[in-house]
Amino acid sequence: MTKSGSENEEVLKAAEAALQESGETVVMAVRGSKNRGIWGVSGRLARHMSKPRVIALTTRSSSTGQRAKADLHVLKHSSGGALQPAKVYKLKHLARVEVIASDVTGCTFVLGFDNLKSQSVSPPQWTLRNIDDRNRLLVCILKMCKEIVGRLPKVVGMDVVEMALWAQANTKTVPVSASAQDAQTVDGDTPNDLKVTVEEDLVSQAEEDDMEALLGTYVMGVDEAEAFSERLKRELLALEAANVYAILESEPLVEEVLQRLDSAMVCVEDMDEWLNIFNVKLRHMREDIESIESRNNKMEMQSVNNKSLIEELNKLVERLHIPPEYASSLTGGSFDEARMLQNVEACDWLANALRALEPPILDPSYANMRAVREKRAELEKLKTTFVRSASDFLRDYFASLVDFMISDKTYFSQRGQLKRPDHADLRYKCRTYARMLQHLKSLDKGCLGSLRKAYCRSLNLLLRREAREFANELRASTKASRNQTVWLEGSTGSSGSSADTSTVSEAYAKMLTIFIPLLVDESSFFASFMCFEVLPLVPPGGPSSAAKDGSNSDDSEDDLSLMDLEGNDIKPSQNSVELEALNEALEELLDGIQEDFYAVVDWAYKIDPLRCISMHGITERYLSGQKADAAGFVRRLLGDLQTRITAQFNKFVDEACHQIERNDRNVRQVGVLSYITR
Repeated sequence: MTKSGSENEEVLKAAEAALQESGETVVMAVRGSKNRGIWGVSGRLARHMSKPRVIALTTRSSSTGQRAKADLHVLKHSSGGALQPAKVYKLKHLARVEVIASDVTGCTFVLGFDNLKSQSVSPPQWTLRNIDDRNRLLVCILKMCKEIVGRLPKVVGMDVVEMALWAQANTKTVPVSASAQDAQTVDGDTPNDLKVTVEEDLVSQAEEDDMEALLGTYVMGVDEAEAFSERLKRELLALEAANVYAILESEPLVEEVLQRLDSAMVCVEDMDEWLNIFNVKLRHMREDIESIESRNNKMEMQSVNNKSLIEELNKLVERLHIPPEYASSLTGGSFDEARMLQNVEACDWLANALRALEPPILDPSYANMRAVREKRAELEKLKTTFVRSASDFLRDYFASLVDFMISDKTYFSQRGQLKRPDHADLRYKCRTYARMLQHLKSLDKGCLGSLRKAYCRSLNLLLRREAREFANELRASTKASRNQTVWLEGSTGSSGSSADTSTVSEAYAKMLTIFIPLLVDESSFFASFMCFEVLPLVPPGGPSSAAKDGSNSDDSEDDLSLMDLEGNDIKPSQNSVELEALNEALEELLDGIQEDFYAVVDWAYKIDPLRCISMHGITERYLSGQKADAAGFVRRLLGDLQTRITAQFNKFVDEACHQIERNDRNVRQVGVLSYITR
């Protein structure tokens, strides 16, 4: 007995001892290892957690006693080294036997049972010691499934022919006992054992005899070829002779067929003539149909062209049509506030109509049509009439607004009461016509020049009147005595004490606080109202805006943004031509108001020349706050005030130096001014 056989007997005895209490007969037992398969990165099953196990195949009698049952037991080693049952599988539930292809030895396989509770968990893999153990186990399993269960599981990854060759090479059969009493070991031989041989898996003897008989019918020796050829020649000659005889027997029939063929040929010739005639007629009909189709196509194309032409002419007529309500508003309509919406709609329509008659909106082929030229001339006439009447109305309207405010003394400072200028009502009434001014600019840019001049002249009168009345009342209400301080002993006579002249600086500061923000606001409103395309005069949060926080002004309403004819905001760009025109208009708007500021400076100088220092600082603070490019006139006004204050102070210094030079030998200096009283 070989070493392998002795090991198998030891394993078999150990398995029988472990399963003795179960009453089952052990048919085969083999050592192996259990591996739990996992899915690897490549999608194939990998192995890990290898555990030694013993696989035992057993048979047992059923409870009914009709037939035997086959089971597969998995035995594991206990702590003492003996085998103990770990798990049992019923072979009737075995559905799949798969040999793992990734194992190059071929000793690893998977037994798939269809009654597992969790099919998502990969089944365990079994690895035997060598290929012979694997073949013995799998052949025994297949034989038991066939004999006891009555069906075979699906075999994957294993060559059946290879298994048959292995079974043939191993002459020792694998016994499978059908009863617990007749069970023997794997190597035992009994008369009642079921033999597994290779002949049972290959072709049977009866099938082999039938195949030999079938192949024998197609076997023919080489010496039979000449006889077979002679026989075929004789049969061919006999067949040809029979055909000739049949032809001779059918001569009357052939003659009758020939006669009928002649008559058929005559009919065919007549039919051919008729077909030629019909072909000529069809050709003429085809030519007529083509001619008719050509004329129909031309007529259809002409109809489509006429329809398109009518649509284009209708669109052109709609463009050339002037609605009567717009015509009445443009020619002789009223410019009252209640009618402004109708006037703005008429301006919108007129601007769109003029653009619609110009390329590229209008097709260039229509531009020289007589109707288009006449309608364009009519629209130009309407535009000229409306612009002239609107300009005349706005010039008179600006003058009437200013005349009304000038005639009302409550708008100006009076004796004992300083009045802060309030132009909110004036701007509210002007904003009513802001949209119409934008349309006038789009229709005729030249008309804005006269309107700007009229507005500047009217508002200049109002601003000069307000500044003059405010400056006069400011000087009259300021209580300050002339400073008679004598700097040199004996220069003019008796010396007096220095008086408090700080109210003079406060009066000057109040003049700037009231009028500098007012002038900046008026400049900003004028630039927006008269549609100058320049950047805002005062940025949001600027110094001049902060200076007028306490004033009664409507900041959000004075910010008039430019809009196009569709109502979209136009972002102004820094246009040098527009900026130059704006500066010229602002100079005309604010010209003459500087005289009242000069009068306040001269008045303060006469009271106390040293007030020029504080006034210079106040002016410098306001001048540094005017950073906007469009506030040029306000910066120039502050610069002129600063220059005048400097000139007055230099005049005072020159007079003091001249007095010192004249009296230097006769008088002595009584003291040095340690500080300047605020």
